[in-house]
Amino acid sequence: MEPRGIGDRSGGLLVVVVVLVSAMVVNVSGNLVFPVSHKFNGREGASLSELKAHDHRRHARFLRATQNAVDIVLGGDDQMISGAGLYFTKLGIGNPSHDYYVQVDSGSNLFWVSCTECGKGCPARSELNGVKLTLYDRNSSSTSKVVSCGDNFCTSPSIKEISDCKPNEKCNYHLEYVDKDKSSGYFVKDDVQFQKASGNFQTSSTSGSVIFGCGTQQSGWLNDPKGAVSGVIGFDQDNTTMLSQLAAAGKVRNKFAHCLDNTKQGGGIWAIGEVVEPKMKYTSPIVPNQSRYNVVVEKIEVGSDAIELPTSGGGVLDETSGSNSDQIIAFFDSGTTLAYLPPKLHEPIVKKILATNLGLKFKKIDDGKYTCFEYSKNVDEKFPIVKFTFKNSASLWVYPHDYLYDTKEGAWCHGWMKSTGEDPDIILGDMTLSNKLVVYDLEKKVLGWADHNCSSSIKVKDDQSGSDYSVQYHNLASSDASGPRLLMSFVLLVTAAAAMLQMISI
Repeated sequence: MEPRGIGDRSGGLLVVVVVLVSAMVVNVSGNLVFPVSHKFNGREGASLSELKAHDHRRHARFLRATQNAVDIVLGGDDQMISGAGLYFTKLGIGNPSHDYYVQVDSGSNLFWVSCTECGKGCPARSELNGVKLTLYDRNSSSTSKVVSCGDNFCTSPSIKEISDCKPNEKCNYHLEYVDKDKSSGYFVKDDVQFQKASGNFQTSSTSGSVIFGCGTQQSGWLNDPKGAVSGVIGFDQDNTTMLSQLAAAGKVRNKFAHCLDNTKQGGGIWAIGEVVEPKMKYTSPIVPNQSRYNVVVEKIEVGSDAIELPTSGGGVLDETSGSNSDQIIAFFDSGTTLAYLPPKLHEPIVKKILATNLGLKFKKIDDGKYTCFEYSKNVDEKFPIVKFTFKNSASLWVYPHDYLYDTKEGAWCHGWMKSTGEDPDIILGDMTLSNKLVVYDLEKKVLGWADHNCSSSIKVKDDQSGSDYSVQYHNLASSDASGPRLLMSFVLLVTAAAAMLQMISI
């Protein structure tokens, strides 16, 4: 029997993002770090309706991309809208550097910030705690360069889908989402400032040069102060991401990880590069030729009871996605708050969960939108673990304290939501991925994970020195005394140029 909990949750909240970088990065050694926060200050900072509304806006952009024939498979415009992100961080851009709050997301690709040309077309303020919005001014940065239509970046398939580029012009982009939200601008290249881990719980400063979008017009949720930030850093599998740019130049390892703690005020660890501790317990292959991080589901169990998996595709192999139409696919999405199940899976899973406690007293909350129940005991002792088993016998356990929410109305509600039917896949969001180190290894094309107390530290590998460094939120936050409360940290492990020569020659 595996342990039901994940250790002591008291102490600092932290999220660390780690990235290994070499050629494209200037004047860099060791590893890089910067702080990040949870949009709702943790799961207790919003009602179930607010969480579901966030997810609806987020999932709508996936559907819009499909409806507009933008190819999500093989690098579509799976972009992030401001209202659809869950975690955000502060980083410096330009020379001299100015601070910008941007969302960090594994379900989108572009890195972009709002620019001074945007004026009233971009949000002027944010209601997110401690977030001050800043417009990027490329003319004030001595290292800023405009990306032209002839640049290789602009001719990549995913950028061509969203650009009407003409010779000798700026490389532009135009995005439109399902709720008529729009974003447009052009691409620039400039230095991005980070902190780097230079020892156990120690950091110093460094910078790297990256291509990103300069937003000149936003509308809809992009312009709403409720969730407004200055931009987005996407981490999906497309070749336009910050990580992909650096990896293609031989400057970074093409892998990242996150360890998210959605309790209390939210936070955790996000890492690109080699995480030494904790060790991965399970790995499963990523479904090929897709920008999203999808894996194949082989079994779902509620307690000791297996759930019958629906089949309806006739077993036809989809050569584009590399998956069988009878296969159940799960999408790992750090930007979704809850978990979404197709109707044929939602009903039996929820029924099995509630059947373990007959005699529950149900009540309606949120103006009758949700049926929840009263419960005064330890939920982990009476409710079952939900276990997803993927290819390679890789099991992901979702504990009762993860999927049950203690609401302000004095009732417990589950976070298993029924999908609309337009997307037949399972979406595993923050509810199921929290308090686990989740690794996205794009070199080996696998996802990996292990239970971990994400309010504690992790150990990352510094390829330059060969040392392993511990990283924890308290130390990262104290090194950025000028900023507000910062609960997640983003760490980039930088690979020395000499150490990368072998990788480049392969």
